[in-house]
Amino acid sequence: LIKSKIKHREEKMAAEGEVIACHTVEDWTEKLKAANESKKLIVIDFTATWCPPCRFIAPVFADLAKKHLDVVFFKVDVDELNTVAEEFKVQAMPTFIFMKEGEIKETVVGAAKEEI
Repeated sequence: LIKSKIKHREEKMAAEGEVIACHTVEDWTEKLKAANESKKLIVIDFTATWCPPCRFIAPVFADLAKKHLDVVFFKVDVDELNTVAEEFKVQAMPTFIFMKEGEIKETVVGAAKEEI
């Protein structure tokens, strides 16, 4: 029973070292809830496919996910999940939101890799 619960929780989250991409509000809500319950730091990259700085920073963000296994990394396309972007008051891309247990700790706007 414990193994099946752990497996189920892991299926809700991505494997460690990966950036979790959410494509529906339902998927986002479920995965964010699981991440909050993990009590880990959460970093959300609000991005857009048409945004050159977003494309520049994406591999850096993926490398950070591989290096920091104790952090949950999300990628949210603002055009796909505009209601989520509005909820977090995202006004420019890329925007990185740092959260812990549902509370926003810091926001970084722009693709300056030394700031994320």
